[in-house]
Amino acid sequence: MTSLLSRIGYSTSRLCRVSIRTFTTGQREFILTEKIGEKKNVGLIKLNRPKALNALCDGLMNDLNSALAEFEADPEIAAMIITGNGKAFAAGADIKEMKEYDFTKVFSGGFLTGWTHINQCKKPTIAAVNGYALGGGCELAMMCDIIYASDAAKFGQPEILIGTIPGAGGTQRIIRSVGKSKAMEICLTGNQFTAVEAEKMGLISKVFPPDQLIPESLKLGEKIASLSKLTVAMCKNAVNRSYELTLTEGLNYERNLFYSTFATEDRKEGMAAFVEKRPPNFQDK
Repeated sequence: MTSLLSRIGYSTSRLCRVSIRTFTTGQREFILTEKIGEKKNVGLIKLNRPKALNALCDGLMNDLNSALAEFEADPEIAAMIITGNGKAFAAGADIKEMKEYDFTKVFSGGFLTGWTHINQCKKPTIAAVNGYALGGGCELAMMCDIIYASDAAKFGQPEILIGTIPGAGGTQRIIRSVGKSKAMEICLTGNQFTAVEAEKMGLISKVFPPDQLIPESLKLGEKIASLSKLTVAMCKNAVNRSYELTLTEGLNYERNLFYSTFATEDRKEGMAAFVEKRPPNFQDK
């Protein structure tokens, strides 16, 4: 049974029950963080339960939310990379935390609602998927703004294989990237698929050899960090709102944000630098 659960993306490792309602910035048990890049302006977050294939439990998600909040508040950080320590990104949720739950507990307690703090980040998030991204791990990757993957990565939503369905956005996000037919195939069979297949179907942006995944993700983060943080946040917001608005509403929303950039110093600097044929010096205001 244990080997089966490992294959389909769930862990039977020890529990790590920690409330996710409060964020801490001290020592974290399940997350490693580091400022990386030439200017130390990209935050690297590593999921750190390698023996459990970085299975997602409340303790890990509490630590992840804490790290995201810390980097989000850090004025030196312009983008964040999330990856896994070891041979997995995150091989699903921790089944020992769920197997005894009943409807009353999950419904009344709002189970999983605290797992989506990443959606509130204004700074861009990059998932660097280095291995298994199954179940909740695949959902976590899809919560990020951009997904890069190594050619050894495997994706999937295997919840159907243990009698449940995705609960952290799997059915809702994947269809927006790959379409109904592929989304149905993925969610109704629980089959895993490769990084190359994920790129082909539009779920991820690029595939790299394993040793190039973090360097290429960093390169992307540094490119974003070289731009106006204010304008980047506005652009990210416009793209994300497109999922929830009609085309007419989205076009109006985008246009209003576009108008708003004309109230910023960075818009003036960017256009002036272009006309004067020099690199812009953005001040994030």
